[in-house]
Amino acid sequence: MPRTSTRAVAPWVRTRLRTAPGAAGAFALLVLVTAFLAAALPRAVDSYETEGLRHAIRTAPPRTTVLDITTGPPASDLPPASREAAVLPMPLARQRAALEKVIPAPLRLDPEQSVHGVRTSKRVTGLDRWLPQPYGLPPEFVLSTPSSLDRHVTVREGRLPATADATTGSEAAVTAETAKSLHLKVGSVVHLPALYAGRPLAVTVTGIVEPVRPQSAFWSVEPLLRTPSYAVKPGGMDPLYYWQAALLLPPAGAPTLLSTAGEPELYWRFAPTAGHLTAQDETRLGEAIASLTGGPDLVKVRQAVGPTGAVSTDLDEVVGSYGGMRAAIAPVVAVAAFGIGSVAAVVLAMTGGLLANRRAAELGLLRSRGGSLTGIGGRLLGETAVLALPATGLGLLAATLLLPEARFLPALAAAGAVALLACLALPLRAVFLHRRPLVHGGRDDLVDARPSRGRTVTELTLLVLAAGAVAALRRRGTDDAGDYLVSAAPVLVALIAALVLVRLYPLPLRWAARPARRLRGAVGYLSLARAARSSAIGALPLLALLVALTTAAFGGSVLAGVADARDRAALLETGADARISGAADAVPLPGGLAEAVRGTTGVRDVTAVQIEYGVSLPTGTGESPETTSAPLVGVDPESYTRLARRTGFGPFPADLLRSTGTGGKVDHSRILPAVASPAVAARLGTEPRDMVTAAGEFRVRIVAVRSATPALSGADFLLVNGADLTHRANTTLLATGPSADGKALRAAVAAKSREFAVVLRTERLATYVDSPMQSGAELIYLTAIGAGAGYAVLAVLLSLLQSSPERATLLARLRTMGLTRGQGRRLLGLEALPQTLLAAVGGTLVGWATIMLLAPGVDLVRLALSATPGLAVLDSAPLRADPWSLVLPAVGVVVLTGAAALLQAAWAARRGSIKELRAGDAR
Repeated sequence: MPRTSTRAVAPWVRTRLRTAPGAAGAFALLVLVTAFLAAALPRAVDSYETEGLRHAIRTAPPRTTVLDITTGPPASDLPPASREAAVLPMPLARQRAALEKVIPAPLRLDPEQSVHGVRTSKRVTGLDRWLPQPYGLPPEFVLSTPSSLDRHVTVREGRLPATADATTGSEAAVTAETAKSLHLKVGSVVHLPALYAGRPLAVTVTGIVEPVRPQSAFWSVEPLLRTPSYAVKPGGMDPLYYWQAALLLPPAGAPTLLSTAGEPELYWRFAPTAGHLTAQDETRLGEAIASLTGGPDLVKVRQAVGPTGAVSTDLDEVVGSYGGMRAAIAPVVAVAAFGIGSVAAVVLAMTGGLLANRRAAELGLLRSRGGSLTGIGGRLLGETAVLALPATGLGLLAATLLLPEARFLPALAAAGAVALLACLALPLRAVFLHRRPLVHGGRDDLVDARPSRGRTVTELTLLVLAAGAVAALRRRGTDDAGDYLVSAAPVLVALIAALVLVRLYPLPLRWAARPARRLRGAVGYLSLARAARSSAIGALPLLALLVALTTAAFGGSVLAGVADARDRAALLETGADARISGAADAVPLPGGLAEAVRGTTGVRDVTAVQIEYGVSLPTGTGESPETTSAPLVGVDPESYTRLARRTGFGPFPADLLRSTGTGGKVDHSRILPAVASPAVAARLGTEPRDMVTAAGEFRVRIVAVRSATPALSGADFLLVNGADLTHRANTTLLATGPSADGKALRAAVAAKSREFAVVLRTERLATYVDSPMQSGAELIYLTAIGAGAGYAVLAVLLSLLQSSPERATLLARLRTMGLTRGQGRRLLGLEALPQTLLAAVGGTLVGWATIMLLAPGVDLVRLALSATPGLAVLDSAPLRADPWSLVLPAVGVVVLTGAAALLQAAWAARRGSIKELRAGDAR
């Protein structure tokens, strides 16, 4: 038989992609962007948490992060030669090598900043009379033999010490600051008492050195090695001062320390590095530190250095503080993640629904010709997979390249979820719609829609879940970072609101359409009637808009609350836009300083106050016996009340502190009205109480209670009229003016006195953001708001695109009946307006309600303020609704929808009616 050739049928997927390349490209772009955001979110969280841990360790004072391993000197019953040999450089270096092997992971050491040697744990007294002796007290010295001294100093004069004799003395080096303060120079000999009465030890200064990096761990753990201090002798009524300093001996001079009375000890000080740590190492790091300081690894340390070995470090407190901030920030960020993730999922589902509805006739034809649901679903799955999988891979690759230092598996899982949803949205929607034959020409609007029992059960289930999540968050707060139901509470509230609004939406429009029948013209009635029946306002579009608006409102309120908390903390700390005070508490203001500050550029008002700290409170009839002292503040009532009203900290009428008219005179019978903090008021009671202060002796009566005052950031205070004080001397200036020039202020103050410092509110504000976790969380919220707005735009456009063919056909038919272009534009705009207003008003109300419901469980202190000093200034930063975050996104949705409807009307008018009303058109 002759061979007959058959022509190959074109592949289904290739044919479909060629048929609609624009839609395929738009779908792939949407999946790519969504996959990128989904993969970038966990990697961004990982990145800022990792950088936060490294930042916490890097910026902590070295004395809190180093691992300080110490042990006592060799036993005194050993032969002297054996004791001296045990503290020489070689044995100490061998022990250091053994200790480095003991340090458990994930701890790693910085060999450049690690040091070992022998030091005196007790300071020894200098015996030379020529040493500076203020108040007749001789200086005291710490003797240390740090290793690798030559790599950490620059020799200014002389040379580094090299030789030593255990019985007669040693050579030593001193820093330039030590030499200047104690009058030392090259060749000076410092005599120190020996362990046993006899010939003193002589330490000869052979070199004066300058630290290479004074703030490094090598020098900062023991600041006395670098900088001498002026110490106070304990005991006695009057303070007595004396010098403390350090002598740097060579490592070979360690045996010399055994002959002193300074109780020498061997030490190995290891500085940890943080560049390799990740956020996931937090738990292991805490366990490693615990094991070193009091666990199995401490046993290994003692095997290496001896039975008296001990490990001390405050690194666990640094890690614990980081963990507290991380645990406080993570739940707040999770709310934003769930919000934007839900909006993206809804938009992907809407995209699948749009494609399924556009191809309903095609798929119905396939079903009528024997196509199975499995076959149709498989073909549609192939169409979407060939677009979604490469787009997802590109999005994941972009997120990985943009954020390289983060875990890959969470990003892969997030991107995989996007790919799965993108691939299944169209097939599942199509299979669901065509599970049974469709009647040609059936209505798809809300006229015949009746909620099923399954839908009712589903809605009730979601209502219970949302109510439980909100109740849990209000009761427990956001302390549990792993409670995802709590984090999803805003999404669940928006979901319930969307379902309720979809059910109730047609009723008011149908009621409004009845009186619209009597109006002249058909545009108003037609728009209301069509809006009441339109299927474009389904649950998915409304849910997307509500979740997007709720996320934007919540995120904007979080950012506004963070900014407000920082501004309030900075204002509470300074009391005004600028604070001028002396180095000591009671230094009076020099003459003319207030006038000079008032004339500085940007200063609007100046308030002078007198502050006396530590005033003893008499025993009153109140219930606060533990409050025994408080600062006394003398003010000018007029200017101070203006400042209090401007700052919002404890404002009161100026008449409350009216003057008694006896200012400057001693009168034990006069009673001064006072404003006090709650604790002080509870201490003094309501009756007049005698006060004995440096500002005078008088009696006070509490006339008002305020929780805060601009002059002080502390909790307790007693405020009186400064004119009634016997010894009036203002000590602090509070200047207001948002544009105050700090440079000009400091110049004006320095011209009057060098003892006064200027602190600006803006400078204090900048100190509250010192952790990458804070800035990273804020960036995620900004991204969530922006992405939510973008997906809200897509939801609006997809909703309009879904009904655009039917709208265009209707407009064309009405045009043939005499409808003008202007009336057509108004018809489409008015038809879209009710749905848009529903989404905007509903989104605003849901956002406000969500914030009100969740606010008791959300505290923004750790997100707003760093661990120090903010937590000491502000106790709490509750979440509050931000009006701009509620209104602006809703208005944007209305404007966008109106613009889209007008563009659609203009486009339909350009196409003309003939194309839309072709003969045989089934629409």
